Amino acid sequence: MRILLASSEVHPYSKTGGLADMVGALAKYLAQAGQQVGVVTPLYSGIRERFPHLRPGDIRITLPLGSRHVQADVWTLEVADRLVIYFIDQPDFYRRATLYQHQGVDYPDNAERFLFLSKCVAHLARNLPWKPELVHVHDWQVGLVPLFIRHQRLEEGWVDAPKTCLTIHNQAYQGHFGADAYEWANLPLDYFEPNGVEFYGGLNCLKAGIVYADRITTVSPRYAREITTEALGNGLDGVLRLRQGVLAGILNGVDYDEWNTTDNPFLKHSFAADSLEGKATSKLDLQRELGLPEASHLPLFGTVTRLVEQKGVDIQLSALEEMLAAEMQFVLLGSGESQYEKAYKKLSARYPTKVAVKIGYDHGLSHRIEAGCDFYLMPSKFEPCGLNQLYSLRYGTIPIVRATGGLDDSIIDLAEDVERATGIKFAEYSSSALVKAIRKGLILFEHSDLLLHLRTNGMSADFSWEKTAQKYLKLFDKILSE
Repeated sequence: MRILLASSEVHPYSKTGGLADMVGALAKYLAQAGQQVGVVTPLYSGIRERFPHLRPGDIRITLPLGSRHVQADVWTLEVADRLVIYFIDQPDFYRRATLYQHQGVDYPDNAERFLFLSKCVAHLARNLPWKPELVHVHDWQVGLVPLFIRHQRLEEGWVDAPKTCLTIHNQAYQGHFGADAYEWANLPLDYFEPNGVEFYGGLNCLKAGIVYADRITTVSPRYAREITTEALGNGLDGVLRLRQGVLAGILNGVDYDEWNTTDNPFLKHSFAADSLEGKATSKLDLQRELGLPEASHLPLFGTVTRLVEQKGVDIQLSALEEMLAAEMQFVLLGSGESQYEKAYKKLSARYPTKVAVKIGYDHGLSHRIEAGCDFYLMPSKFEPCGLNQLYSLRYGTIPIVRATGGLDDSIIDLAEDVERATGIKFAEYSSSALVKAIRKGLILFEHSDLLLHLRTNGMSADFSWEKTAQKYLKLFDKILSE
């Protein structure tokens, strides 16, 4: 099978969240399964310097963007047998300090930047010598790719055009721009209508993918159901209900080559389900690293998160205000909205022996938090899939999660199945419900046999990308046979 993936970020080259992790891992495991795989993504600042084997290709792209033409070079990196990354080098669009925003505000030309990326994806799909037979696009930034391919097939004689699949990673982010942005698509006005890309008078890039892709997936079975409801559809639930017959939810996997506890460059001590001494030492190391008292007898709660409302950081703050009177510690690594950054720093200042907060992102520290904590908090308002609860399982850290999206699909509560339990779940989105869940964690910490039982279950759970990639291959086979 010949598959071309497209994403605005791909780990380890660029990353703001789980989208990059998923695309990077899926590409890797599809190639390992014997498929021919290419990935198209922008050449952001710093990539060339960090990956010296990157080479300029012999492809130069010139494409219309509204009334002007824009040029780009394509750089390539052969990662492994059957896996090539195609980097779109357009300095005016992509050579910036950050991917999407400056000081928390979206770049004003994001519509142009990512419509151009989508056009480049369609161009490569048509002109690469290995002729991709399926194009798999991820999120709104490449949402118009299925439409560009469809239009070229219908109007420009692209008879062997590939099939298309869209994966929605977070429906809250849709790429909704004013109507004037449509001119950069250089498409007939026929598509700018309520059954096409138009959305409340503007251009909606995610809607374009939903309407025109051959198949649609999202990153967990429950989220696939949730986005067809008014509560979590973000205005696109009606469109998705119309396409429900081609919508599926596939839970993301974990790249255990990276997220492991026995051969990890970010951890000083290895450990496994049958040998947890290294986890106990990792806890003490983490407390020391973050300036907390080294105390093995205190339950240590942690989180690595974006500080935005979606992640439940507001109810977490309220719950911690109540729970920090108990004998416990809490660590946080994250960044986001300034109001939340300030609130968590204030909490740390008030409880210097109980709370440690680091604003920003540190990949190595994220591994050490997963390894050193006893419990991991994910009180999300909604969560398409979530990855940290899966990392936590492998690291023997008990997830405390709200029962939504992929969190509900991946964690088994004691009340659901004592034998198979892996974590603690709560349903209501409130600080009081989270307080009750944290209290359950404190009780669990005092019952070492039950704590070990949940840890062992979690560490032996298999959320590998080998399994997830096979589900995608089965879906791709179905798409190509239609």
